[in-house]
Amino acid sequence: MFKKSKAFSSFSVNDLRKAKDFYQNILGLEVSENTMMLELNIDGGCTVMIYPKPNHQPATFTVLNFPVDNIEAAVEKLSSMAVKFEKYTGEIKTDEKGIFRAEDHSIAWFKDPAGNILSVLQEEKNKMNKPVKEGQQTSQIK
Repeated sequence: MFKKSKAFSSFSVNDLRKAKDFYQNILGLEVSENTMMLELNIDGGCTVMIYPKPNHQPATFTVLNFPVDNIEAAVEKLSSMAVKFEKYTGEIKTDEKGIFRAEDHSIAWFKDPAGNILSVLQEEKNKMNKPVKEGQQTSQIK
């Protein structure tokens, strides 16, 4: 039924102007404004809608993941732009930079101005269990 449907994701924020500034100027994404919402135009044709919600509650899970070639460089670049990475203890324990390291991937979580959880992630192998070549299936933080 939905095999050929171009699905998209969406989530809410409490301030569209702050969201636009963050996604466009900090994360370097192409952001379009429609009537009462934002569109994040992600490389590869994916669109994410961001809409205002007066009683917004931040998501308690990751709403958007950004694959990167080099997680260390991405975390360093975002940190230099005042992005704070989440620190977790327990089963999912992050290091001092906020990076969780597993055998096949590394991931670091941060929040947008509305408190929604985002991540940068570096996969060590692609879905066919082959090493990921630089630039393949990943993006750079601008």
